[in-house]
Amino acid sequence: MEFNPKIMQQHQARSVSIAALISLVVFFAVGPALGGVVLESQVGLGTADDFAVLAGETITNTGPTTINGDVGLDPGTATPGFGSVTLNGDLHVDDVVAEQAKADLVTAYNDAAGRGPATTVATELGGQTLTGGVYDSESTTFGITGTLTLDAQDDPDAVFIFQMGTTLITESASSVNLIRGAQACNVFWQVGSSATLKTASTFRGTILALTSITLETGATIEGRALARNGSVTMDTNTITRAVCIPEGGVDTGGGSTSGAHNMILLLGGISLLAVAAGVFGVRRRLQHRRSG
Repeated sequence: MEFNPKIMQQHQARSVSIAALISLVVFFAVGPALGGVVLESQVGLGTADDFAVLAGETITNTGPTTINGDVGLDPGTATPGFGSVTLNGDLHVDDVVAEQAKADLVTAYNDAAGRGPATTVATELGGQTLTGGVYDSESTTFGITGTLTLDAQDDPDAVFIFQMGTTLITESASSVNLIRGAQACNVFWQVGSSATLKTASTFRGTILALTSITLETGATIEGRALARNGSVTMDTNTITRAVCIPEGGVDTGGGSTSGAHNMILLLGGISLLAVAAGVFGVRRRLQHRRSG
């Protein structure tokens, strides 16, 4: 049989197209099983990432507060009560570092506000267990009474974004609990006005507030308190800047920390195998015809 290069090219192109189609079918068939954990990327904080507390007007403190991370204020300059703060980081007041961090905060706030489409859940987050994704409420506000549980489903890169048109209020002794690899560095609270963490709240995640953030007595944050335009008010608090732990170092209570990533690798492997098998099959058929 006469060998025709054009026919070979047509067969190869058809084979690659079929392989690509198979890959897409597999991806969309298996993808939903990931539960949205890999669908959202982390909100980029830019230089604001270094800050545990950032504000626009004032930073006010009462009592022995501990801050692990940098503190920034711009364009305001007043920090009443800051003398009783134990700061494990740098203080930037109305300088170029604080100015840049505030600019990056605006970008991060807009990024978080623009994510979606969001899943609408109840305004009261206490008692709920949520997996990675973007969430809002019909009331455009969120409250936490009791415990909110965030489940990363064994993916330490799972991102949680909560969008509020108005307020965030946590009740006294409430908590945000992280399980199965969830990390505070991947939790973002975009607040359209102000946030209030009441007495003894245990909070996790980065608060991106348009106006102000108030921490009542004994409230703790693993994350950040970042207020674009207003003030951050503290009272005997502990605020620790959240840092992501590499995948191999996450304690998930005995579970795997790489479920979603392994699935992605599997899909990629299937795609490559499908393409290779298709091209190999075409070559074998062409060689058989030439030898015949």
